[in-house]
Parts: sequence; C-alpha cells; structure tokens
Amino acid sequence: MKDQQGSNRISSGVIAAVSAAVVAVGGGVAWFTTQSSNPPTPSNPSGRIEPAQPSTRQPANEQTPNVYWLRSNNKNLTLVPQPIKVASIRPNQPLEAAFQSLLAGPTEGTDSTTIPKGTKLLGLKAENDEVHVNLSEDFTSGGGSTSMMGRVGQVVYTATTLNPKAKVYIDVNGKPLDVLGGEGVELQQPLTREQFQKDYPL
Repeated sequence: MKDQQGSNRISSGVIAAVSAAVVAVGGGVAWFTTQSSNPPTPSNPSGRIEPAQPSTRQPANEQTPNVYWLRSNNKNLTLVPQPIKVASIRPNQPLEAAFQSLLAGPTEGTDSTTIPKGTKLLGLKAENDEVHVNLSEDFTSGGGSTSMMGRVGQVVYTATTLNPKAKVYIDVNGKPLDVLGGEGVELQQPLTREQFQKDYPL
C-alpha cells in the first residue's frame, strides 16, 4: 500500500513538472507571437531584420567619377570623359580609383592619353575645394608642348570630376610642378578647368 502511494506521489510530481514546462513553453510562444504581430517601427517600414554588415551600405556611397582621355578632332585634341563606378568607403577613394584608371591608360576605343606609361600616383588629397595630386617623375618625360598640355588637361579634368570648380595642385615627387617638359611649359598653379581652357588650349 505504501509502495502504491509512493508511485502515486512520483506520478503526480512528474505530471506537475510536465505541466509547468508546457505552461512555460506556451507562455514563451504567446509572447513571441505577440511581439511578431506588433507593427514595425517607422524606421524599418518593411519589418525585415536588416543585417549589420557595413558591406550592405556600400551601394549608397557609390560614385561615378570621370576619367578624361584625349580624342583627335581634326587638328585639335578634345578631352573626353569616361565614367567609372566606384563603391567608396573612404572620402578620397573615388578620385584615387579614377587616377589609377587614368594612369593605366585607355583599354578600348580610339581615345588616347599623353601621360607617359609608368607614371604612378604617389598621393592624392581632396578637401576645401582643393585637389592635391602627387605624381612620379615619369609624368614629366617625353613629348612636345601639345603632349604636355594634353596630360595636364587630363589630370586637371580628372581631378575635378566630382567638383568642377575645384583648384588643382600638381606635384611631382612631392614638389610643385612649375615647368613641364624640355620646351619649358610654365604652369601657374593652382589650375582650374576655366584657367586651363583659357591659357592652355589643345
């Protein structure tokens, strides 16, 4: 008789424990259902959980700077823009990417460049409506005055692609470029698009 009563006690205890577990789980499900049915906050109209990775925000910062090539137009040269897409994270990244493309040279079409092969970008800084471009010594080698003016125009226009009114400072190995080439083409820095068109016609 005692054994039977012990069994009953154990069975009652197990039943009570199982019941408590069911109540707890049921309460959790009810809470989750209530939370899920709440309307989304205004900051997230879709109600979806957005991943926190910074890579998801890169497209919002995508910019399209232009690289400028030279195209022969009868006896003259004209500067022709070629847009490139850059997903920027750092402030100067779009311009840096544009200059890397410029120094690599055109890959297709009839457009050309007078920037000597091997010219490297040593530094670039754009702030307060000024763009400072530091190029390697290769930039000054070879070509006559037309070639020199063409390459200066390519640098000035590419440097101002995101801010056409910006002033451009060109350095070679960290020193201001005042005279370019064997024919001694003088540069009055800072350079602007307007000044280039007026003083250095192609």
